[in-house]
Amino acid sequence: QVQLVESGGGVVQAGESLKLSCVASQSIAEYGMAWYRQAPGKRYELIGTVTNVAATVYLDSVKGRFTVSRVNAKNTMTLFLEMNKLKVEDTAVYLCSIGPVSAGTVDTVFWGQGTQVTVSS
Repeated sequence: QVQLVESGGGVVQAGESLKLSCVASQSIAEYGMAWYRQAPGKRYELIGTVTNVAATVYLDSVKGRFTVSRVNAKNTMTLFLEMNKLKVEDTAVYLCSIGPVSAGTVDTVFWGQGTQVTVSS
């Protein structure tokens, strides 16, 4: 079992920036990592992924504003989500996930608990 712990959420104003982190309790280098978000009353939305070979894919609405990156250490992995030029519609709970990579996508095996991001106008 791998635990994922997100941090860095908060309340910001539109146009500001925020950086989220997700720390995994184990390092599984072959796994990909992904960020999702869920706004109130809406379905989960895949924001971005970074594969085991550092290839990234982004949701169209966050391209150019959000950057996903990862750091692999001996006993842990950390996933980052740098969010710039935040918009009110970015308000959501942000969750990270990890899993094996298949055809460039991450098949989620483990989820974090999520961190709230609120963007005010």
